[in-house]
Amino acid sequence: MAATFASPSTVVSFGGTATSLSSPPKNPLRLAGASGGKFTCFERDWLRRDLNVIGFGLIGWPAPSSIPAIDGKSLTGLFFESIGTELAHFPTPPALTSQFCLWLVLWHLGLFITLTFGQNGFKGRTEDYFKF
Repeated sequence: MAATFASPSTVVSFGGTATSLSSPPKNPLRLAGASGGKFTCFERDWLRRDLNVIGFGLIGWPAPSSIPAIDGKSLTGLFFESIGTELAHFPTPPALTSQFCLWLVLWHLGLFITLTFGQNGFKGRTEDYFKF
């Protein structure tokens, strides 16, 4: 019985042509390429991480978010104030209706948008994407 599964077999299709199943089809992802025999979809350093962007982003977001624009208070101030309020009753988690959740989402959304635009702008400029 085991020899039946190990031996090559032939399959007949509807059109009457016979196909041998002795050799498996070639995997296109295993074709030898320019990267040492490995198929890759992206460059090895696809993120192109740059610490300048992180540094400028961490300065570039807290500065505008510290402008007192919400009833005379800043977004950063409201966020840090709500952290203190929630830490006052620490073992109990914050309620979903707490202002902490709103300031947390808004502050981090602004930070990630700033970092994303910073990465696009900084890398775009260094790699000449914006030449017109």
